[in-house]
Amino acid sequence: MKAVAAALKVSAALVYKWCEPPANDDDPDQSGAKNPLDRVREMYQITKDIRLIRYLCNEAGGFFVTNPPIEKQTHDTDASLYRQSRTLVRDFSALLDSVTQSVEDDHSVDPEEADQIRQKWEDLKANVERFVILCEQGHFHLRDSSQKPKTYP
Repeated sequence: MKAVAAALKVSAALVYKWCEPPANDDDPDQSGAKNPLDRVREMYQITKDIRLIRYLCNEAGGFFVTNPPIEKQTHDTDASLYRQSRTLVRDFSALLDSVTQSVEDDHSVDPEEADQIRQKWEDLKANVERFVILCEQGHFHLRDSSQKPKTYP
């Protein structure tokens, strides 16, 4: 705790308070203080700006992917599977269009253009991950009733 406090340039007592439950209406004398993660969560809840979450994930060496909605029915291959596949190709094409537009005018990518490319890339990764999870969960099956869809735990 002392090393964390020193690195953050705050008191060790404050770091200890972050570990305590926050004060609530039932016990206003409780001494816990909002920790930085609680504050970041509040910032997201107020702004609904997903770039905040994406930034943190990027700083941790990863990326943020939203959980796909749980769908109660499976999809047939002819409709939803192909439609979603085409959507992924269109999303990738939009990303490539952004890159091309950025460099066509001045043969460079400025910071604003780079941010737009990053957002399209993050959206594409999230959509691909959602698609793969739905495939893994067995949400697509063949119309031919003689072939049974795979079931997953």
